Amino acid sequence: MTTPTPSPQRVNLRTPEVMSLVQAQVESHYRSDIVDHLRANGGSITAGQVTVKLAKQFGFCYGVERAIDLAYAAAKVFAGRRLFILGEIIHNPEVNQQIREMGIQNLVGKSGVPDLDRLAPGDVVIVPAFGTDVNTLERIRESGCQIVDTTCGDVMSVWKRVRQNASSDVTSIIHGKAQHEETKATASRALIGGKGHYLVLLTLEETDILCDYIRHGGNKADFLARFQGAFSEGFDPDLHLRRVGIANQTTMLQGETEEVQRRIKAAVEARDGVELARESFRFFDTICGATQERQDALAEMVNQPMDLLLVVGGYNSSNTSHLAEMGEEILPTYFIGNASRLGSREHIRHFDLQKREEIVTAHWMPAPPVTIGITAGASCPNNLIEETVVRVFELHGIKRDALL
Repeated sequence: MTTPTPSPQRVNLRTPEVMSLVQAQVESHYRSDIVDHLRANGGSITAGQVTVKLAKQFGFCYGVERAIDLAYAAAKVFAGRRLFILGEIIHNPEVNQQIREMGIQNLVGKSGVPDLDRLAPGDVVIVPAFGTDVNTLERIRESGCQIVDTTCGDVMSVWKRVRQNASSDVTSIIHGKAQHEETKATASRALIGGKGHYLVLLTLEETDILCDYIRHGGNKADFLARFQGAFSEGFDPDLHLRRVGIANQTTMLQGETEEVQRRIKAAVEARDGVELARESFRFFDTICGATQERQDALAEMVNQPMDLLLVVGGYNSSNTSHLAEMGEEILPTYFIGNASRLGSREHIRHFDLQKREEIVTAHWMPAPPVTIGITAGASCPNNLIEETVVRVFELHGIKRDALL
């Protein structure tokens, strides 16, 4: 019989001594005098014929700050030990580069699957803010590794809901991206106890396909083919759509998640009647508070006169992508990874949400006087926002010193 590897003792990473060192290091990497100045001046700065407006809520949220703090703390407390992370700490390439430079190795390669065979007892494994699936977490524990769990509290709130669904034989319908780390982690919790099921859907078109099946049934094989890779093993739409509960990836657009919920509720009521639907339909609002604050702040800002909007952040960041979607509905919007994409007043390199690739757009900057809005997702640090602000003014011959 194999002797189980003993579990490491819990270590408090957030001691005053460690955190004072961490805060100094984090500030040196990500703090911005320009952003602080913008905040102090109502989120607007004008120099020459250029005005830049910053959304009231933008950039790092508490959950992201906590995850970064814990990763930096782990590098200090466990110096000399092998440190790994399950993928990206957050969806921002500059932040993830800082993590690599601290000697923290990524366990997830191009396959998207963590190489847990690399682990040995005593290694340190950081779970990112998105969380990880149950099986992966259990295998890491069994390997005798020290786990530093930075999972966001809002994500864990969703896990609580889908576990409740599983314990009541309620199938979790998850509004999100099936291959996103957070959604995969949530889906694994929907199977707790071996009797839960899940189905992941992303678009309103997919929602309508689901609703039609709830109302009328249909061809099971066609339905499963349509949602291939987005449902639990053994999922049977004829059995497992009788009772459903709506959950979501925390970074989705709130209005879209609410519409998903409304349509599915209406379908269940059409099938079961209003009274019975109270037992066969569940919904909880699990949109991340920081995500919603940034969406609300952008909605408020774009009601002001502006010529264009710059959205700054990682292209694989869900909450940042949704900010770009919101902007595109109202005014010219450019989703950029960082200030380096602002080549000149004639050309900008930005991410096209439909093509899922960077493209170059010419003649993007209107002639002065010009007002430019800037926002950033919850995974974007202030230093990248500063660099974008400074670059906008530099394109008009205005130096950084003139902004303070």
